[in-house]
Amino acid sequence: MNDDTIITGPLYASRKKVYPQATHGTFRSIKWAVLVVALGVYYLLPFVRWDRGPNLPDQAVLIDMPHRRFYFFFIQLWPQEVYYFTGLLIIAAMTLFLMNAVAGRVWCGYLCPQTVWTDLFYAVERWVEGDRRARMLKDKKGMTMRHAYEIGLKHFLWLMIAWWTGGAWVLYFADAPTLVKQLLTFQAPGIAYSSIGILTLTTYFFAGHLREQTCIYMCPWPRIQAAMTDEWALNVSYEQDRGEPRMSVKKAEAARAKGQPAGDCIDCQQCVAVCPTGVDIRHGSQLGCIQCGLCIDACDNVMKEIGRKPRLIFYDTDINMQRRAEGLAPIFRPIRPRTLIYPAMIALVAGIMVWKLATRTDLGVDVLHDRNPMAVAMSDGGVRNGFTIRLLNKQPNDRAIDLSVSGAPGLTLKIMDAPNPTQTTVGPDQTLELRVMVMAPPDAVPAASTPLIFTAKDAAGTVTATARDNFFPK
Repeated sequence: MNDDTIITGPLYASRKKVYPQATHGTFRSIKWAVLVVALGVYYLLPFVRWDRGPNLPDQAVLIDMPHRRFYFFFIQLWPQEVYYFTGLLIIAAMTLFLMNAVAGRVWCGYLCPQTVWTDLFYAVERWVEGDRRARMLKDKKGMTMRHAYEIGLKHFLWLMIAWWTGGAWVLYFADAPTLVKQLLTFQAPGIAYSSIGILTLTTYFFAGHLREQTCIYMCPWPRIQAAMTDEWALNVSYEQDRGEPRMSVKKAEAARAKGQPAGDCIDCQQCVAVCPTGVDIRHGSQLGCIQCGLCIDACDNVMKEIGRKPRLIFYDTDINMQRRAEGLAPIFRPIRPRTLIYPAMIALVAGIMVWKLATRTDLGVDVLHDRNPMAVAMSDGGVRNGFTIRLLNKQPNDRAIDLSVSGAPGLTLKIMDAPNPTQTTVGPDQTLELRVMVMAPPDAVPAASTPLIFTAKDAAGTVTATARDNFFPK
């Protein structure tokens, strides 16, 4: 292109409003089931109780920011255990990659929050304004009193859903029944109201207004998914060799009577009408297709009405589309390197997390050696090293902790400024920092740096934690 070239026309495609039509069938039922379960869990989980004993919250799932804890049923995580969240993120990523390897953008079509809430908003819109044809006619006719009432009611219901979505989110950060009461009596913290307001607006705009534009233009996953998929992944596909050439039922019957080719597709546009992103799947795989399968249900319903075999549109692989066009039998390879590697990585990370959870203790100890001076010579010829020890008590009650040191003969440990030189008490759910001296008598001073093991044991002697450092003679 030279410098004299003039570009005319718009630089972007303006949005064409999508009016998804309701349909019924296998995949629509699956989507309804996922929607009910997903939203039910999200909205109701904060109210589920879980007894953890005295001095601990009884909310099953709670992010306790003031006390820096995360509670998930019988699991309690501290800030220093953030690596568990890293493991969960790795598992989530590998699960997403596995879903893509098996069935393309099935996450987008069934489980993505944008899809779930948009589906709910569409259901409200149909209930208030009617199905596709009714909504299109009302928009074409313009505003009337009846239409204005329906639009107002629809947006009110959308805002109520969005408001409760934001409200449910903040309930995960405080005791749900208590916070609900505070919200209703205007006694809740300001951050709760602002968080609800932000999430209300984002839910309302993303699910009610942006809709398919979020999937097509804003979400990065379609671009990533397109680069990661292969020819063996299942995708919603149109069987061209069976569907083409398209023509009406009568024209198809006449063409077949004359021995001319006639496809099963009657060009009814139902697959396009039900698509939440307005995609025509007959044109092949497209960025806007979220693999929800609604076009399969719509096409199957039409095929049933006209007495033709269903699954003109169905989940299939690129390889099989080519094989069918060549008259070959389809083949499937659900088991291949990537569908084995991803589950293996999921199992590995999950196994490590379970092992860490099963072997962790509710008592922790960390040791930091003094840097200057490393060692102090005493008047009697002995040597002492100074350490800062941090004890961590994860129980909801006070604990008496005994400290000891080992690694070389004759060493003694003393907690500074404490009535008991080897024992201290750590408060519930707290850490305690201690100043500790380790002393070697004149006849037992090591000749070189010696590894030490500091042992913290609760008074009952059932839980032990250790930390390592070194003793320096000079």
